Amino acid sequence: MRTVTFVLIDQMLATGTVLPLEMLRGAQSRARAEGKEGPLKIVTVSLDGKPVATRSGFPLTPDAALADAPDSDIIYLPALWRNPRPALRRSAALQQWLRQQAEAGAAISAVGTGVCFLAEAGLLDGKPATTHWHYFERFAADYPQVKLKRQYFITQADKLFCAASVNALADVTVHLIRQLYGPSVASHVERNFSHEIRRPFEEIAYSEGSVHLHPDEEIVQAQTWLKEHCSEEVRLSEVAGHFDMSVRSFNRRFKLATGQTPLQYLQNVRVDMARELLQSSNLSVNEIAEKVGYQDMGHFTALFKKFLATTPSEYRTTVRAKLFRVNT
Repeated sequence: MRTVTFVLIDQMLATGTVLPLEMLRGAQSRARAEGKEGPLKIVTVSLDGKPVATRSGFPLTPDAALADAPDSDIIYLPALWRNPRPALRRSAALQQWLRQQAEAGAAISAVGTGVCFLAEAGLLDGKPATTHWHYFERFAADYPQVKLKRQYFITQADKLFCAASVNALADVTVHLIRQLYGPSVASHVERNFSHEIRRPFEEIAYSEGSVHLHPDEEIVQAQTWLKEHCSEEVRLSEVAGHFDMSVRSFNRRFKLATGQTPLQYLQNVRVDMARELLQSSNLSVNEIAEKVGYQDMGHFTALFKKFLATTPSEYRTTVRAKLFRVNT
């Protein structure tokens, strides 16, 4: 079970918590419907365990105080309205907890001025970050050691994610859901929470270092290898041998680390590549199938529909209609 912790802070913008929380609940529900394992434990915490006031006027009641917060796999930090300095001055315990959680391997996502908590904790030193455009100048002055990327709505450094807006935070959340449950669940959540076709996280984020929500470095290397060779004929026995493992050991460790078999992961990568080509190229569906490693058009179409609940041709029609429709 993965633990996701939402930190609640007085005068926070509730949307930075409620939206990703509801998206993760939706992902859980869809994953159960698809028979996938990997339940989430979702926890909310405030600094003292007491309800916090939000800018919406609705108070949020946490599950626990920060001192009782569990070790987390994913952490969300909310945005604050306008000047975050008063809250930062009261956040020494939060900064220490964030450093401990980051060292233990947690992925941490912050939105808007909530990025200041990561910077104040020293976690962004020498790393890229973004924040709300209104706070660019103050952020740059307060944290000169952070590489502020003003032109990006999302930055990612290892397991630290910064989102400039709530919409960008939704894209980060879809990306994390893909890692937790795979593309079919992520696609379902994205379609339900965002009607428009959006560019993939990998195309819009400024990234330093790959992110995998598990600590098995050899499997991380295997994932990278599969991505680099996904258009070729891949024999998993040869991949296992490349990393000095038996097929049985490779399959076991890969499934334990990622929740997927190596074959399922490779299929995910190929469908992702096909989706991007359908959106951005004029290649025929047959040509795209060959480029992602499939000679059998029927098999490719069935696989694409299994992952994204639509055929390649239908997906291209939908994408082109939404990207290029002209109002008359």
